[in-house]
Amino acid sequence: MIVVAGEALVDMVPVGDDELTPLAPKLGGGPYNVAVALGRLDVPTGFLSRVSTDHFGEQLVKRLHASGVRTDLVQRGQENTTLAVVGLAEDGSARYAFYVEGTADRLVEDPGPLGEDVRALSFGTLSLVLEPGASVYEKVLRRESKRVLTALDPNIRAGLIDDPGAYRARFASWLPDVGLLKVSVEDARWLAGDDDADVIEIARTWISQGPAAVVLTKGGDGLSAITATDQVDVPPVRVDVVDTIGAGDTVQGALLAWLHDHDALDAGKVRALSREEWTAALAYAGAAAAITCSRAGAEPPFASELTAALAG
Repeated sequence: MIVVAGEALVDMVPVGDDELTPLAPKLGGGPYNVAVALGRLDVPTGFLSRVSTDHFGEQLVKRLHASGVRTDLVQRGQENTTLAVVGLAEDGSARYAFYVEGTADRLVEDPGPLGEDVRALSFGTLSLVLEPGASVYEKVLRRESKRVLTALDPNIRAGLIDDPGAYRARFASWLPDVGLLKVSVEDARWLAGDDDADVIEIARTWISQGPAAVVLTKGGDGLSAITATDQVDVPPVRVDVVDTIGAGDTVQGALLAWLHDHDALDAGKVRALSREEWTAALAYAGAAAAITCSRAGAEPPFASELTAALAG
């Protein structure tokens, strides 16, 4: 089983294109989207978080069940659900404003050592920024990295990071405990503190500190996998973009699904992947993300949809 750890929230998404367009609630959150993507791709998946007992929280849990995700590790609380108000640019890219004070996901508790059936653990986004939950997830990351493949997508939300230097140092401290790092080009440069930095050099520096591989999402330029000795690139899948909400999360989920299906949920096996295997993994993840981009909100594909898209 793969466990995804982190926040579940509600995206308030525009449903029109004028200045006074109403906002519609869409269930989401980076880790939550990853869990949904994995479950829909028929991978045994569990979600580790604290979720509100309010109406939004009930809907978040129902959608996990509908997507085939186990909720044994989901803690419940009366605190409100985190809200993210989404603004969309002309190209469909998203910007966010967050309402996070005192919300349920920040108050997650350490569940203790995970079961022997857990083979991989995925982290990312707000849950590694907002305390006190960030320290809890960090503790789980460090403990479980000794036994399972750990995957990280920092998915930077700069507006919520009060001290960028401190966060960058904390990120660097996680690298020895990370088996697979997925990051966008923009986030890689933000983490490096240099908008003009060579992202391949950044990735190779990170690999020297721990991860078996770094997967770069490059928007309209596709995906790349960087290892200590190689670089594999795949072009983007062309699609009519409705919005990009959840696209990177879908990449994370689909990558882990591909590794699961090919018995490669292990840092050593990730290091040993051939160019052909990386090409297949990236193509699989890119096709999944393209489907997500073709519809509103974070709606990752089901396995049947992705199989049809790859066959077509």
